[in-house]
Amino acid sequence: MPWPQAMSSTPGSPTGNAADLYALISSNADLTQELFRQALQDPSGALERIVAIGVRENLPVTSAEVKAHIATLDDSASKQWLLKARGGL
Repeated sequence: MPWPQAMSSTPGSPTGNAADLYALISSNADLTQELFRQALQDPSGALERIVAIGVRENLPVTSAEVKAHIATLDDSASKQWLLKARGGL
């Protein structure tokens, strides 16, 4: 799933570093596909993995920030992922 180009987050934003983290993830096509596949089978695990990637890349996020950012995305692929993964998010 191609993740949309993200804009930098605003301090105090409900999405925190999530936009910057998604931009980083989207720059790696293999990782993006792995996360998409994982989200379809194990949404909670995919979310935990995104949070862990954020820690590793010095872009810490909470699961709530990731969910809030996904909810703001205006592209059909991300919204489809969110609908399919909703059970674990």
